[in-house]
Amino acid sequence: MPAAPLFDLSDTRVVVTGGTKGIGFGIASVFAQAGARVAVAGRSQAGVDTAVAALSLIADAGTGTRAQISGFTVDVTDPESCRALAASTAAAFGGIDVLCANAGIFPQADLATMTPAQLDEVLDTNVKGTIYAVQACLPALQESGRGRVVLTSSITGPTTGYPGWSHYGASKAAQLGFMRTAAIELARHAITVNAVLPGNVESAGLDEMGEDYLASMTSAVPLRRLGRAEEIGYAAAFLASREAGYITGQTIVVDGGQTLPESPDALG
Repeated sequence: MPAAPLFDLSDTRVVVTGGTKGIGFGIASVFAQAGARVAVAGRSQAGVDTAVAALSLIADAGTGTRAQISGFTVDVTDPESCRALAASTAAAFGGIDVLCANAGIFPQADLATMTPAQLDEVLDTNVKGTIYAVQACLPALQESGRGRVVLTSSITGPTTGYPGWSHYGASKAAQLGFMRTAAIELARHAITVNAVLPGNVESAGLDEMGEDYLASMTSAVPLRRLGRAEEIGYAAAFLASREAGYITGQTIVVDGGQTLPESPDALG
């Protein structure tokens, strides 16, 4: 019998939270193109429906066959909603092999005037939402026998900082603290837990920051361009592969070298 091709993700059962747009959609599109069965989850039914239609076209182009793409609404701040997502995905696909816990928000708020509600909003979605999603999918990931959890963190918080995002940075650093202990606890079940740390990636949300912000961020990247959402997806797909089965509790920075320069002068 011929050996399976390297990094074969065909028929892998994947759920992507926050998968209807931006980085989440990029992650989902890579898995769909590779022939995985993808459940894309988002907050609005309209957004989910649009993403499912687009992913179905991507999957058809990538594999030449009709891949299975499903969509579900979820509120990751609600544990019961996360459990419903996991149950619906497992019912549709017969299980879950990979959870890409990507759902996250990044509203700006100055530290001096940040309200408790603004802090809670970010921590509830980015930190609690990550944990709730993992907890909900855990029984199916255990049953898989080769479960993978891939978190979408950020360079902001774990490595860098930016004014207006102290609460966001705290949430992204907290994800990595969670990752390291979760990786230890879940290793006995053959489940790996890793994270991708994107730099600035082209998205509608980033466009809202304005042209000056985009220009300054682009100039800070040694590769002289912003990342593409699917480039985060490629890193997530590797961490979800069978070949990455001995990697756990680790991070991959995907930032075009943004965190490397000691000062702007280093870029010339």
